[in-house]
Amino acid sequence: MKKIFLFLFLIMVFFSAATSAQDNIEKKKIEFLITSVEHLKGAKFIRNGNEHDCVEAAKHLRLKLEKAGTRVKTVDDFINLCASQSSMTGKPYLIKFTDSKTILAEIFLREKLKEYNEL
Repeated sequence: MKKIFLFLFLIMVFFSAATSAQDNIEKKKIEFLITSVEHLKGAKFIRNGNEHDCVEAAKHLRLKLEKAGTRVKTVDDFINLCASQSSMTGKPYLIKFTDSKTILAEIFLREKLKEYNEL
């Protein structure tokens, strides 16, 4: 009987460690995306029709991530729940580059995520 409990305990420890490692990977991906926005030179982050610099945008994304709490478990959760649109108005977030090209923040973040996954 003790062997069974020991075996079950070891399985729980193994899965707990694996889950923790996966959580850390997801957190690193999320921080990579936020930092990618934060370091865009001269770009503007458009939220509810108002332009913000990218440092402000990164602060906003970190705040939304914090408020989302346990609802964000993966980088996809982060993109979908925090970084694609306003939770107040439903309007999509946009990024306007120095050449005036404007794209959906979600598209930018998904492209950056591809880059991260290729590293």
